[in-house]
Amino acid sequence: MAGQGSPITGIIEESEVVIDFGQYEGRTIKDVAELDPTFYDRLVQERDSGAFSIRRHRDKTFRLFMNPLSKVDH
Repeated sequence: MAGQGSPITGIIEESEVVIDFGQYEGRTIKDVAELDPTFYDRLVQERDSGAFSIRRHRDKTFRLFMNPLSKVDH
């Protein structure tokens, strides 16, 4: 994704963002793209809906958090 960024994480590398919910909790976005392309595509589609957000955790990692009111199946 050199030059254009990630469709989910923007300018943050997908290998640097850890999912903090559901069956892929603890895996990076990059891992999920390889393990479950369908779920990855759903995350891409939901990016602008407010279904999730990326935050910097206390341990300085980036985490993808799910909005508890989201309708994304996780």
